[in-house]
Amino acid sequence: MALTGTTIFSHILPVFFGFFGILLILSGIMDDNNPKLGFGIVLFIVACAFPYVVLNALL
Repeated sequence: MALTGTTIFSHILPVFFGFFGILLILSGIMDDNNPKLGFGIVLFIVACAFPYVVLNALL
């Protein structure tokens, strides 16, 4: 049985991380701002891996 709050880690937080990652990627490309672009890429990758890492630790 799933623990209370796993929906937050599997469905809600990755969407926020991915959305803001995409915004930072687009903003970094348009402004030629490499640190912002790099942070957006890292944030998007974290959003992709977040459910697998956190839910394996919780369940």
